[in-house]
Amino acid sequence: MILNDIKKGRISKSRKRVGRGKGSGKGKQSGKGHGGAISRSGHHVRPMFAGVALPLFMKFPKVGFGKRFARDYTTINTEDLGRYASGDTIDAERLLKDKVIKKMPYGLKVLGKGDLSVSLTVKAHAFSKSAEEKITAAGGTVVKVENAPKSGRKAASKAEDNTE
Repeated sequence: MILNDIKKGRISKSRKRVGRGKGSGKGKQSGKGHGGAISRSGHHVRPMFAGVALPLFMKFPKVGFGKRFARDYTTINTEDLGRYASGDTIDAERLLKDKVIKKMPYGLKVLGKGDLSVSLTVKAHAFSKSAEEKITAAGGTVVKVENAPKSGRKAASKAEDNTE
């Protein structure tokens, strides 16, 4: 006999026989307790049902529940900077004036999507690594502005109220 010749045996588990007297261990109420909806056929408990208690999903707030000190920068890609002439200085005020970005409550971040062929001086609050590489490879310079608007959602909402 070789191990390959051995066939996997059929594992059979006998079904639970309920309602067959005390000796079976599942007699009388057949494991369903003493009356009530749970003992009836067709009873179904929906997911998230917590009985008398308030369901967990109802305990959490639905609005205004987020990171307190999140920095949601207004982003712009390097392909959007290609519209400017070589040697120009690009900053947030110029992008707002040219309507490339609509508003900037948190700060400006330059991302590296797309190619850049003109040399520019770009001033922003944050840069991705690929954006820095593409700007410097095109002959431009990267200037990080340190006076970024205060982070946090409450600070940004106050900043928007002051600008309007």
